Amino acid sequence: MTTDRPTVAPPALPAPRPAPPGPGPAAAPRSRVLARAFGVTAVLSAAGSALGLLRDLLLARYFGANQGTDAFLVAWTVPETAAPLLIEDAMSFLMVPAFALALVLREERPDGPDPVRQVVRATLPWLLLALTTLSLGAALGAPQLVDLLAPGLADPRLAVTCTRITAITVLPFGVAGYLAAALRAHHRFTAPAGIYVAYNLGILVVLLSCHALWGVRSAAIGVALGSLLMAGLLIGPFLRALRTAPGRAARARRSRNALVLIPLALLPVGAFTLTRQAQVFIERYLGSGLPPGTISHLNYAAKVSQLAMTAGILICTVTFPLVARALAAGDLTAARDRVEKDLGQAAAVVLLGTAFLMACAPSVVALL
Repeated sequence: MTTDRPTVAPPALPAPRPAPPGPGPAAAPRSRVLARAFGVTAVLSAAGSALGLLRDLLLARYFGANQGTDAFLVAWTVPETAAPLLIEDAMSFLMVPAFALALVLREERPDGPDPVRQVVRATLPWLLLALTTLSLGAALGAPQLVDLLAPGLADPRLAVTCTRITAITVLPFGVAGYLAAALRAHHRFTAPAGIYVAYNLGILVVLLSCHALWGVRSAAIGVALGSLLMAGLLIGPFLRALRTAPGRAARARRSRNALVLIPLALLPVGAFTLTRQAQVFIERYLGSGLPPGTISHLNYAAKVSQLAMTAGILICTVTFPLVARALAAGDLTAARDRVEKDLGQAAAVVLLGTAFLMACAPSVVALL
């Protein structure tokens, strides 16, 4: 500030050191929100895993480990690959950051077109078209797909029938992954955490009511029904999250500019998922040439061993949207700190669970 009177400059003083960053008034509410989100996600994910375990136990009880269950598991390769690709990996890694960036832009430009609606208009129609094409392709090409996955099956007809049924899951899985990514970016975790509860409930309902009538085909029909329930569970919360002020929504509809994603970004994610699923492909391929029931035994063992991994994934499921939001806002320090904590916590959970299963495998299998 300047004045009209001459002044004597005071001696230079050292600049005060900035106070170390503290938690701030918003830190406590954010911590409570994070803890509540983790708690809800943990409870619902644990419920989904418990229902999945019950599903596998019923499969073993009703159908055992034989040629029929082998055929169903070959057909289950389609949803078993589509679920991590479309729900856990591709949609999450691509769409959570996209929606997080759109939310940051919405806060920075409150009077302009809604970036969140721009992302939806630019991506959802093309996604639905691609998913429908993939689903129809898997159903029509079921004989060739079964021959590729399990060439040693003595009678592939049941596997082909089940594959045509489970091919339906590609479309609702992709929709569920897209909607779940949008909701998690909005920090709404309850509905996305409940999708596997709905999925396994659909399977269990059909298994319990129709296993005597349809045999192992009831499991395939249950998988298709469960996938539809997953997507249906998220539609209402997604539409509520998408609502904006009437004036802004009108401007958003008139705007022709849209945030566009690069489809090639899916390639590394898809390659990662298919590489991770390579164990399943190898098991089905080699097990098809071994005595009937081999594929089923391998599957039951894999399901038990995945429990530790599922517990570790809970941590990242809740905190990944926070990392994406911090990166979109340019806060690299917060993103790095969050990633470091997640890596340590997830590694501890997975290593502890792995050690337990390796030491107690006979007792766990005998109990189940």
